[in-house]
Amino acid sequence: MSNASFEQLGDFLRACRARVAPEAVGLPVFGRKRRVAGLRREEVAQLAGVSVDYYVRLEQGRGQHVSDAVLDAIGRALRLDPTESEHMWDLARPTRAGVRRVAPSTVRPGVQVLLDRIDAPAFVLGPCMDVAAWNAAADAVMGLSAMAPHERNMARHTFLSPDAGRFYPDWERVAADTVAFLRLDTARHAADARMAALVEELTAGNPRFRPLWDAHQVAEKTHGSKRLRPADGSVLDTAYESLSFPGDPDLLLIVYTTAPRPVRPGIEPAATAGRA
Repeated sequence: MSNASFEQLGDFLRACRARVAPEAVGLPVFGRKRRVAGLRREEVAQLAGVSVDYYVRLEQGRGQHVSDAVLDAIGRALRLDPTESEHMWDLARPTRAGVRRVAPSTVRPGVQVLLDRIDAPAFVLGPCMDVAAWNAAADAVMGLSAMAPHERNMARHTFLSPDAGRFYPDWERVAADTVAFLRLDTARHAADARMAALVEELTAGNPRFRPLWDAHQVAEKTHGSKRLRPADGSVLDTAYESLSFPGDPDLLLIVYTTAPRPVRPGIEPAATAGRA
């Protein structure tokens, strides 16, 4: 296990431990104020059935060769959901994540034909949150063809584009969702140097990125909703669905169903929502 991956595992375990209330796992809570948020290390060790010293070593990045049984027990103790559990395993088994094939920067012609036959805005998202292909409807909303190739990236657009605060009226929620998916994707592609470079770029480019990154929230991009404000000034209340391609699991087809509505006079997105 690489030291960097094991340190990330320790950071993730600490963040998850802080989010679990003692009463949620049946531990007694006494009157005096607890000095730490969530569970104590010894409480996690007790719930997982491991020694306190062993669990402390895991959080400090000093443990080695953690067993499958211990990982499962810690996941149960911390009440990890399936996405969080998968993320923990990717961090604990970087060779498992490292064998994932890096998706190509271009898609096969048949995928582009599929995109062009979809009436709603649709695009293909690859590792690092790069936009690999799109249709005309997505271009009309997002202006992808006018961007430089390196700018066609959902994380870069969210945190580095000066237009992001206007384009995403609910920027804070979009930013949190973006980082949660990027965290997940980074662990899945631990061998891809572009991931670390992207995180460094976002950290240097926007001070609002790092606190979200350090929270260690993870989430799949399966479906959801967004509000978008294209260049024409309209507002789109959108829902989206994500589909993976058989044979190319690192590529996601994102399809928006959009319902335009008039812009309410006097309602503008926060000017400081995007790049700070």
